[in-house]
Amino acid sequence: MTIKSLLDIGEDKDVALTAPARPAMSYAQLRAHIEAIGGQLAGKGLTAGDRVAIVLPNGPEMASAFLAVASYMSAAPLNPAYKQAEYEFYLEDLRPKRVIVGEGSTNPVIAAAAKLGIEVVEARVADNVPAGSFTLFDEQAAAWPASTEDEALVLHTSGTTSRPKVVPLLQKNILASARNIAASLELERADHCLNIMPLFHIHGLIAVLAASMGKGASVCCSAGFNALQFFDLAAQEKISWYSGVPTMHQAILLRAQRNPDVAKSLGLRFIRSSSASLPPAVFDALNAAFGCPVIEAYGMTEAAHQMTSNPLGKGRQKAGFVGIATNPEVCILDAEGTVQPQGSEGEVSIRGENVTPGYENNDAANASSFTNGWFRTGDQGYFDADGYLKITGRLKEIINRGGEKISPLEVDNVLMEHPAIQQVVTFAVEDKMLGEDVAAAVVLAEGASLSEAELKEYANAHLAKFKVPKHIRFLDEIPKGATGKLQRIGLAEKLGL
Repeated sequence: MTIKSLLDIGEDKDVALTAPARPAMSYAQLRAHIEAIGGQLAGKGLTAGDRVAIVLPNGPEMASAFLAVASYMSAAPLNPAYKQAEYEFYLEDLRPKRVIVGEGSTNPVIAAAAKLGIEVVEARVADNVPAGSFTLFDEQAAAWPASTEDEALVLHTSGTTSRPKVVPLLQKNILASARNIAASLELERADHCLNIMPLFHIHGLIAVLAASMGKGASVCCSAGFNALQFFDLAAQEKISWYSGVPTMHQAILLRAQRNPDVAKSLGLRFIRSSSASLPPAVFDALNAAFGCPVIEAYGMTEAAHQMTSNPLGKGRQKAGFVGIATNPEVCILDAEGTVQPQGSEGEVSIRGENVTPGYENNDAANASSFTNGWFRTGDQGYFDADGYLKITGRLKEIINRGGEKISPLEVDNVLMEHPAIQQVVTFAVEDKMLGEDVAAAVVLAEGASLSEAELKEYANAHLAKFKVPKHIRFLDEIPKGATGKLQRIGLAEKLGL
């Protein structure tokens, strides 16, 4: 099965994509659109294996462009907010045959592509056409869909600690992950998801878009996350679920707590969280505010997103745990590559059909990341007696305070229990005596007051002394990455610590 055949599942008349103030696109229209775009690109000589970069704003055209390109070639979606120098780096790394931009775009990717001799094409959207419909070229040629072993999607790792690595994902990787996610969420044809995730990121592309398409369900393609518009759009679209990162959930939760009847009236079947750890306090508050299961899942780009997920069903979710394995094999390895028994902490490692065949042109990264067929995620964790995975930290983020190893995630979760705190990120700072010490960036809840001394007193009552943050910075907003993740690595430098 491929992405092209995945899209054959939906009924012709059923809605596939919607967007605010746009006519909906049916599955019959989506299939016709994808064949047309495939033919238009084939008319310019592109075939399976060729890469096409996509630089479009979040919305239905971004969604349909990904599906169309990935059905015949390899899609390389890029963040529309990059600067020219960043585009030059990514385009030189990826070597796409074309770059798709919006009609009349002035995005700096155009200058970057011109500098590298890469052709740019505009996605032209006519008036009153279904959401996601556009034209690239007027001529078409016969196009042959990609096969199972062909590359479907290529992304870069975040590169917070090193040069970003190129992650190629095959058709079979995408399909396996979409199938696993749809099964764990028990998606049905009637489900309608509001996408608030950026579609240049694996979370939105696979967990929302591909998983929904594979069940003949539908997706509302918003222009991006806007907490102020969330409830109006969710009610208007009659959504059954949404997926986001913890910072998004926290912003939505603030408004839900002010309007409890509105939150409950949405009648959501479930809420999904992934891409960063969801604090247990937020898990509990979301559950109470919306009256539906909160499903925390664990994913990464190299696994085509999902590896584990909390199951659906009343009482089957564990706050602070990322759930059970959802078809890929998941184990805990020690430093030597030996599989550890249940309850033992080590590096979370995976293998399965959803896992990338390896980083592109990076033998050193592949040698350090793959051990006896297992892919090492770089995350530290353990399985409890029920088979639920607990992530205890990112190995590169662990704070080494004079030999004492501290998980910043553990400190985050304890401080988040304080009623005056809305967000917190714990991180390492350099220390002349200890090598590293503990620091925390804190955003207070609206109307709350809390001094550094009071927070340290609270931390001392709930944490071992060596885990208590030495440095505390109160901020209006904690720096976030492009996908809304709070940035732990590099935060000390940004805050001048």
